Amino acid sequence: MAGKKVILISDPLAPDLPDKLSGYGEVTDDKGRLPEAEVVVVRSKTKVTREYIDSAPNLKLIIRGGVGLDNVDRPYALGKGIAVRNTPEAPATAVAELAFTLMIAVTNHVVEADHSMHEGKWLKKELTRTELRGKTLGILGVGRIGNELAKRALAFDMRAVGFNPRTRTSPYAEMLGSMRGVLNISDYVSLHMPLTGETEGIINRETLKDFKDGAFLINTSRGRVIVEEDVARALRNGKLAGFGNDVWYSDPPENSPLMAAPNVLMTPHIGGSTAENQSRVGEIVSRIIGEYLEGR
Repeated sequence: MAGKKVILISDPLAPDLPDKLSGYGEVTDDKGRLPEAEVVVVRSKTKVTREYIDSAPNLKLIIRGGVGLDNVDRPYALGKGIAVRNTPEAPATAVAELAFTLMIAVTNHVVEADHSMHEGKWLKKELTRTELRGKTLGILGVGRIGNELAKRALAFDMRAVGFNPRTRTSPYAEMLGSMRGVLNISDYVSLHMPLTGETEGIINRETLKDFKDGAFLINTSRGRVIVEEDVARALRNGKLAGFGNDVWYSDPPENSPLMAAPNVLMTPHIGGSTAENQSRVGEIVSRIIGEYLEGR
């Protein structure tokens, strides 16, 4: 294998990805070979910091299997002539379906109902469901995933409204001019924004005042776009009726106030964890590496 390019798959992806990439070079998941790697493929677990990049003198291409690049020091990489790519088109269906699942499950008390049945309880009168039909879904960050969610909301006879400061159009959601405008009228709010300096902590004590009383919040974007303590407080005082959350400050979460908050439905960052999505990611990663080797 001497002279072959080393491709490091640093985080688990589709099991057939090594075979797909084998024609491009030597594929390894041995992180100790980072100094040899010309291409590194990561998900969210590997943190591509300055130190990480400096320890990879042969690195020319970083591929993030997913959307968010907050775990990659992109400016530093680009400054060293290292290309950075992601696969934003791959997870739209998987994440939108999970967001909708959380929205349905938290309002229908699905988990509580199941647990009570296993405990021999019959909470027919105690568990009151809420219908989605006729309700307004507000989407903050209307992009690929947000549009997929809005399309599903319309199928449930919901009204879909959205805000994205970088676009004013959507084929499925009615775009409003401000985040406050969305929050003021939404029965459900779903977050689909990247983690940036502008969005970190954007759902906080002050912006929660703009929510309708008794609204439901769903987050499948990034953990730090919310202030956890402020959301936990809103759940305790009834400002929020429920919260479905897939993303955390750390994987797994440590000392999160959401763990003790009422009406929280939690999943362990599985938004992109479908076999179909991982297969799409693998196809896109393979295409990106092929284009890189061809000089495009």
